[in-house]
Amino acid sequence: MLIARAPVRISLAGGGTDLEAYYSRFGGAVVSATIDKYFYVLVSHSRGDDIQVSSSDYRTFFRHRVEAPPPWDGDLGLPRAILQHFGMRTGLSVFLASQVPPGTGLGSSSTVAVALIKAMSVLSGRNLSRHEIAALACEIEIDRLGMPIGKQDQYAAAFGGLNYIEFRPDHVSVERLSVSEEVEFQLQRRLLLFFTGLAHNSASILREQRQNSCDERHPTVDALHQIKEIAIETRERLLGGEIAAVGDLLHRSWVAKRTLARGISDPTIDRWYEVALDGGAEGGKLVGAGGGGFLLLYCEPERQDALCGRLDDEGLIRMDFDFESNGGTVIMNNLVGWQPMATRA
Repeated sequence: MLIARAPVRISLAGGGTDLEAYYSRFGGAVVSATIDKYFYVLVSHSRGDDIQVSSSDYRTFFRHRVEAPPPWDGDLGLPRAILQHFGMRTGLSVFLASQVPPGTGLGSSSTVAVALIKAMSVLSGRNLSRHEIAALACEIEIDRLGMPIGKQDQYAAAFGGLNYIEFRPDHVSVERLSVSEEVEFQLQRRLLLFFTGLAHNSASILREQRQNSCDERHPTVDALHQIKEIAIETRERLLGGEIAAVGDLLHRSWVAKRTLARGISDPTIDRWYEVALDGGAEGGKLVGAGGGGFLLLYCEPERQDALCGRLDDEGLIRMDFDFESNGGTVIMNNLVGWQPMATRA
């Protein structure tokens, strides 16, 4: 068996500027950190000439003969496309499992892609760099499958850590932020994640945002300019050890983000955010495209018990986490020496 995993991420600033509709004209920038919640891929031999893929999160399963091109529709369209890319030509069983539910804003879809590409590249004897893994994940998700998403999640999952990521039409650069362990620890202990219980439809939100971004006169473009400037400032503040500024930066980012498309917020989400501010948070935002998922908040430690009590009364559930810095990796491989017949890169 081979086991690979990749981490999900929290986006601190810049989300939305990683969509091509924006960065192809203006350049994009995000600050993100990966956390110790992972998507796992377990690969083993399968008797016969069939490829089988099952997922505990989507509660689904598919099987097809290796000589038959797999359909790319349904919940498992992404893993099917990745397996076809690597051209596996022998029996294979793939099991997918995540520590966070899908549709919650932590970048789990792209984390699936990174973890599975990492597994398949090792299994087929190809040494792909982190940049190559992230770029291939983007190509399959965005170009081949037509997903209306950005690129930050793939690069965050592939590289791991606290990063400043810039997006250009022809290049993506990843800068590991050189902050001390103490600064990173103090930042982590002030960031809280609360599950709202709402799954979101990021595709519909991002399609509208992409359409709005194509018109330079649309207010969405001005909002994205503000969000990019906040990402640049967030980088500078973190490098300077000024973590106390992060709460206000998150708040300003959320105010701008709410205007990008319909469905990012609603009266219930707005009420939860106001309760959080009244309960001691200095700022925050929904991670991911919006519409539900996890609420990220910045709060000083001495106020966190009161804040958690207020949000618990609202039905929001806190999820503990730590930062992580490994990115996509293989954590076990007993299939050394066995290479399925992969026909192409």
